[in-house]
Amino acid sequence: MNPVEVAYKMTKPLERSVTDMTDERKKPVLVTGATGYIGGRLVPRLLKAGERVRCFVRSPKKLANRPWFGHPALEIVEGDVANSEALTAALKGCDVAYYLVHSMVSSGPSYRLRDRELATLFAKASADAEIERIIYLGGLGETGPELSAHLSSRREVEELLAEGPVPVTVLRAAMIVGSGSASFEILRYLVERLPVMVTPLWVRTPCQPIAVRDVLHYLVACLREPATVGRTLDIGGPDIVTYEDFMRLVTEVRGLRKRLVLPVPLLTPRLSSLWIHLVTPLSHLIARPLAEGLKNPVICREDEAARLMPTKLLGAREAVQEAFAHTERHEVESSWSDSGPMPGDPDWAGGHAYVDEWSITIRAPAKDVFAAVCRIGGGHGYYAADFLWKLRGAMDRLVGGPGLRRGRKDPERVAYGEALDFWRVTLHEPPRRIALRAEMKVPGEALLEFDIDDLKDGQVRLTQRASFLPKGLSGLLYWWAVKPLHGIVFRGMLQGIRTEVEPGHEEQLIGSRGAS
Repeated sequence: MNPVEVAYKMTKPLERSVTDMTDERKKPVLVTGATGYIGGRLVPRLLKAGERVRCFVRSPKKLANRPWFGHPALEIVEGDVANSEALTAALKGCDVAYYLVHSMVSSGPSYRLRDRELATLFAKASADAEIERIIYLGGLGETGPELSAHLSSRREVEELLAEGPVPVTVLRAAMIVGSGSASFEILRYLVERLPVMVTPLWVRTPCQPIAVRDVLHYLVACLREPATVGRTLDIGGPDIVTYEDFMRLVTEVRGLRKRLVLPVPLLTPRLSSLWIHLVTPLSHLIARPLAEGLKNPVICREDEAARLMPTKLLGAREAVQEAFAHTERHEVESSWSDSGPMPGDPDWAGGHAYVDEWSITIRAPAKDVFAAVCRIGGGHGYYAADFLWKLRGAMDRLVGGPGLRRGRKDPERVAYGEALDFWRVTLHEPPRRIALRAEMKVPGEALLEFDIDDLKDGQVRLTQRASFLPKGLSGLLYWWAVKPLHGIVFRGMLQGIRTEVEPGHEEQLIGSRGAS
């Protein structure tokens, strides 16, 4: 049967729901990928459902800013899924493990090999720890030689997990619609930035998008539904649309003028991914496997998941509206950019590091100065010489870097591990220190640090330090080429921060004196 003709039928809801079930679970569930897009949203919902949760993460500090951090039913264990001993130890005592690991962000073109290795290791560790079930979120798509490398990798992971003795529950989803999801962000930025789109023919491929809210419902609900054990279930929303239809829907929801879409047969996945890289915040390393996957119809073959775990599913329009509502309210729980390993600070002892340091005195509390520093980037800009930052971001995009288009999740707050334009927050100690590691394409290791120290008479000293460890002659040439611009960029940034912070405090001081 042609997948386009597959009707998605909602069955009559069952009489019971997950919250009505009386069987109390005693053991914790293990969640891998808790710092990623889905895992970061799943953990609080498991806690809300009364589950004990153990997060197995490489960088526990990346969870410190989450509202649910410190929950009494939450346990955080540091470790890497590639370490079999640490993984087995973390799995011990749990009865169910969520496998939400995907190497596409961190491993580049070799992600398929990495995914196979990790899945094999996880299946063995789960068996050694006597886990009762693994739950895995995979991707829809008909099997066969035409299946993209990305979706084929998801299927390989399913098979490798199932080769062990531990039963596996697989939930297969198509495009997940939610603020911050990679596939949704691709289409969103294409629509918002291009009034005329020359696209590959895949824009006419049918898909069955699902709201991230509904994906999370299924991930939680299957935990207490015995009939899902050892099953592979398709999950999708009630609407089947083409990607072109979906882009037109995004256009309408955003209130934009009608976009002209011109599908042509000449755009290869490689060219498509490079175009996506230039227009959207996503790296070409992520864009290419996603673009390749868009050529495959992704339609639910059955509605067993909806029958076993009933809920009111959001339609495509409702899902898009909810995604944009969360973005506009700055309530993005997690983003595709949160994923990936956190590199340690550069080993400055391994070579000569060049340092450029600037400081300024500001009459304001340290907490307010720190807050002003944390506002850099995104829509706010860099307080001075924004045209130079935009030029640097555009150059970075052209050579394959993230540029400035990743922006930031919240205009006021940042946290350890978050992406901020072409930076990554590697230190966050309010109200004294914040450090940003460059993820732009540079011939070396670059770090931008801010330190705030108290002085007398209600003043603080804000110190900004740019450190660079060059790699080879190109690194040396790069440092001496950009160093003359530091006086414009960094001095202007510090003065801009002082201008933003000081006036309000002067007015407040004058007002309080007048009142006394």
